[in-house]
Amino acid sequence: MAMYESEHTKFMREWMEKHPQERAEQQKGRALWWDKPQSLEQQQRHREASVPVKPYYYDANH
Repeated sequence: MAMYESEHTKFMREWMEKHPQERAEQQKGRALWWDKPQSLEQQQRHREASVPVKPYYYDANH
């Protein structure tokens, strides 16, 4: 059974095959926005600063 693949996905796959040098540029962009190094101290501060979420957000009585 064939899986659905959008035209955009097909286009991007073919384009990346024709332009392999863009892989490095893609990785640089990902590193810029997503792959940020984090220390254990920073992760601990984030955990301590988080506020618990109410079970039902729109219930004003709790």
